[in-house]
Amino acid sequence: MANTKSAIKAARKSTRFALRNKAVKTRLKTLQKKYFAAVAAKDAAGAKQAGIAYISAIDRAVKSGVVHRNAANHAKSGAAKHIFAK
Repeated sequence: MANTKSAIKAARKSTRFALRNKAVKTRLKTLQKKYFAAVAAKDAAGAKQAGIAYISAIDRAVKSGVVHRNAANHAKSGAAKHIFAK
């Protein structure tokens, strides 16, 4: 249990940020599944649209500090290979 005012506030913040991070990561996983399902179904238009939504969500997650920049670049690179494949 936290003993000081700053530790109590830090515990509150930690809980709040954990909820936000969980929501963002869950949304990313959902978008990723939709994207890869469209790729597997050979739906070019749907895959492109889902891929752009997925990459945009990754960028927003990086901006808020939920996902590390390098991890996001890795995920975006993998997604772009399918979107812009010839």
